[in-house]
Formats: sequence, C-alpha cells, structure tokens
Amino acid sequence: MNDNPRPMRSTKYLPATVIVLMTVALLGVVLWRLDRAPETDDAYVYADTINVVPEVSGRIIELPVHDNQAVRQGDLLLRIDPRPYQAALDQARARLDTLNNQIVLTQRSVNAQQYNADSVQAVVERARAVASQAADTLRRTKPLLAQGYVSAEEVDRARTAQRSAQAELNAAMREAKQASAAVSGVDALVAQRAEVKAQIAIAELNLEYTEVRAPFDGRVVSLRTTVGQFASALKPVFTLIDTRHWYVVANFRETELKEVHAGTPSTVYLMSDTARRFNGTVDSVGYGVLPDDGGVVKEGLPNVQRTINWVHVSQRFPVKIAVRNPDPELFRLGTSAVATLNRSAPATAR
Repeated sequence: MNDNPRPMRSTKYLPATVIVLMTVALLGVVLWRLDRAPETDDAYVYADTINVVPEVSGRIIELPVHDNQAVRQGDLLLRIDPRPYQAALDQARARLDTLNNQIVLTQRSVNAQQYNADSVQAVVERARAVASQAADTLRRTKPLLAQGYVSAEEVDRARTAQRSAQAELNAAMREAKQASAAVSGVDALVAQRAEVKAQIAIAELNLEYTEVRAPFDGRVVSLRTTVGQFASALKPVFTLIDTRHWYVVANFRETELKEVHAGTPSTVYLMSDTARRFNGTVDSVGYGVLPDDGGVVKEGLPNVQRTINWVHVSQRFPVKIAVRNPDPELFRLGTSAVATLNRSAPATAR
C-alpha cells in the first residue's frame, strides 16, 4: 500500500498559513489606519478662563452665585458696597454746581470791570483831544508874539493850557491801564470745571464698577468667599470658565503631524463617557515644547548631552482641537480625552 504524506502535511499547515496571512493583512490595515488617522489618549479638555476681579475695593454686600454654577452673559456675579463711591460722585457733582455759580458771579464782576475800563478809555480819548487842541493853539500863538498880534500873557496862557491838557491825558492813560489790568477772567474757573467734570466721570465709572457682571456665558469655579468679605481691587475673587468654546488639547508624536494643520477634521471622546463621539477641527498645532533631554541654550549655544540613546523617543507637540456642539454637562476642564486626527478627510473651516 502506497501512502503519500505530502498532501496531508500541506492540508495540515494550511490553516496556520491563512492565519499568518490574515494577521499580516490586519497588521497592515492597522498600520495604514494609524498612518492616516493617528490617535492618542494623551489628551485633556481645555477651555479659556478668566479671573473675576473687581475694579474697585470694598466690602462684598451681594454674591448671588455659588461654586460651579452656570451663569449667562450679563448676570450679576457680585456687588461691592457702593456707598463710598456714591458719596464721591455726589461730592464731585456738588463741587461742579458750586463752580458753575461762582463762574456766573465772577462773569458779572468781569463785565463791570470791562465796562469801567471802557469808560476810562473814553476819558483818555477826550483828554487826548483836549491836549491836541491845546498844543495846536500854542503852536499858532507863539509866532504871533514877535509880530505884536498877541501879548506875552496870551502865549503864557496857551502854554499853561497845553501843559495842563497833557497832564490830564497822562493821568487818564495811567487810569486806563489800571482799569484794564483790573479786568480779570473766568478762564481759571472754567479749567477747574473741566477738571471736576473729569472727576465726575471717574466717580461714575467707579460706581458702575461696584457691580461685577459676567462678560460671557460661563461657569463659576474656585469660589472661596462669601458676603461680608473685603475685596481688593485687581485681586481675583473666583474663576470663570468660558463655556462658549471647548477644546481638546492632544499631544501627538512629531512623526504623526505630517499634513496636520488648522482645519484638519478630528474626532474626540471623553473618558467620562466613551460611548459618545464629538466632531471637531484642529484649531492650531503647537510650535514649541521644552525638551526633556537637557538640551537648553546656554551662553548663546545649545547645551546637548553627549549620551547616546539607542531608542529615540519622538517628541510630542500639543494639537488644539476645537469641538463642535459639545455637551455642556459632559465637558469639564481637565477631563481626560482621546483624540483622532482624520488626515485623509478634507479640511474644514474652523
């Protein structure tokens, strides 16, 4: 009996060959998938935040929000005791009223001084005319003395009249200068009024600053105070998260960032709910990280360690992904996330 073991041996190894080929094919698909759609779980949820700080100092008399509360744009966050700032505003307004009345009274006095200066100037003009006439009379009379048409006494009277008229003119001119110098003005008071108006504007602004309102839709966090606490100007009272825009910051290897740019589509999900997927687009790609190998710049030259690593670990760069239609109840600042970049899909507008 002739037995041929070879066909049996081929049949025996056929399943193993198929499994190897399927494994290689699956590995190729996985590698292709990773190349076209890199994924990382080194990611977290991010949102912009601001420190809520009052512009003025004072005691908090109203705090209608609590920690982790959602607020809408324009909602009152806190109110500082407005009484000192209202008093400062009332004082500035009262000073303005006083200045306005003082300006009116001073203007009346100025008008009277100006009228007196005008009257004295008229006297000067009359004295100048009399002095001119007396000088002309003397000039005509003096030649007639030698011809015997007038007496020496008449010439003396003309000379005396001319001197008297000139003296009166000089006196009138001095009085006119004094009257003109006595005319004051309201320019200084008007300048003071402008200063007081500026003080009123500042007082009104400070009074408005006693109310701190939400500049956007957000959520209150890190609230550690209550009514009665003295708040200092420009010192944070709590933090406000901007819930209008949510991002996922994912750290991808530098080898995975080819063809990744602003607008690249992406998909993210949060570790708090892995069943839900959210679409997004790349907002920006990081352009700088601190190296971990000690390669720092010292005295103008890079200081690179001379040790050799047989295995080189790729550097990771943060990719900021803007999430579309995020769930406001699910997204929390710092939540762990997983992000996938769809490099094969066409870029979309941010």
